[in-house]
Amino acid sequence: MSKFFARGFALLCLFLCVSLASANEAVPAAADPELEARMLTITAELRCLVCQNQTIADSHADLAIDLRQQVREMLQKGMTDQQITEYMTARYGDFVLYRPPFNRMTVLLWVGPGLLLVLGLLGLVLVLRRRSRMPEDRFDAEEPEANQGS
Repeated sequence: MSKFFARGFALLCLFLCVSLASANEAVPAAADPELEARMLTITAELRCLVCQNQTIADSHADLAIDLRQQVREMLQKGMTDQQITEYMTARYGDFVLYRPPFNRMTVLLWVGPGLLLVLGLLGLVLVLRRRSRMPEDRFDAEEPEANQGS
């Protein structure tokens, strides 16, 4: 039985040695570092359609990897950043942009948080004003509890 384990261990070691010997150094994604920097800048402004809380540059989803490669190819063809962004918007809609344009479809997205804040503050002021006008007998005074021990 020990001969069987020894042979198995020897085969495993041989497999590991062959695997390590055939390992190559990682090839950079782009031979041109300037092109890669532009690709990262563009994809940092685009939302991953799978993850939705990450940019295409940060996501490890298969779709994000494909979109990064597609942006690289468009940059290699000589397209500008604006043309690439317009292409992605035409294909996936304004949702793909982390900063969608201000238009009638996205007005609530841009104005909504400020509007909610103003409405909340207005409600708080109205409640506090109403409470300040109430007579004191409407408020229950806390009475000390007598003989808690018995």
